[in-house]
Amino acid sequence: MLAFGALVVESQFLKQDFSLQAAWKVVMADAVYGLSATVILITGILRVIYFGKGTDYYLSNSVFYLKVSIFILVSLLSLYPTFSFLSWIKDLRNGKTPSLELAKVQRISWMIRGELFGFTLIPLLAAVMARGIGVF
Repeated sequence: MLAFGALVVESQFLKQDFSLQAAWKVVMADAVYGLSATVILITGILRVIYFGKGTDYYLSNSVFYLKVSIFILVSLLSLYPTFSFLSWIKDLRNGKTPSLELAKVQRISWMIRGELFGFTLIPLLAAVMARGIGVF
């Protein structure tokens, strides 16, 4: 939920012309997103290996592979926005707001929407797995 919320904050505050405070909010939200996504990854790995239904169950479930693939895709989608936001930090520390072209704002916004869509699918697929669907 925290990762999803951080992405919503990024989506809401990312604009072509925005204030210094809004730019900092986007950068901080992305940091929260990165940390929470890392926690999701670590807890997911621990669940597969040590908890839950056991490694064999997860590795023999096609929906599990779909969930992992979506998580990887979302992670890859997040790289471009994250590197863009990191490039702003020097200017933000000097009190300057980053100047963004409309095309770049739109590109980043679409990537964030893709991440939000992916993070929406992951719990739905978890519910499908809990019903025993996808076991081969």
